[in-house]
Amino acid sequence: MNPDIETIIEKLQELSVERQAEVADFVDFLLDRERGHRLTREAEHLAQTAFTTLWDNPADTTYPQP
Repeated sequence: MNPDIETIIEKLQELSVERQAEVADFVDFLLDRERGHRLTREAEHLAQTAFTTLWDNPADTTYPQP
């Protein structure tokens, strides 16, 4: 579902100022959560890249594999 921005704005304009403030707070919450998820994914990618470089090297072949 891809809501139409104009429709959302029209609905927001029907709300009281207090409810509009609640919606703004909720949107901020969603944005913070999305940014947090994005940062987590980026950190996981960076860690995987770094550890792959450390673990996948010829010196590690001398250690017994489980």
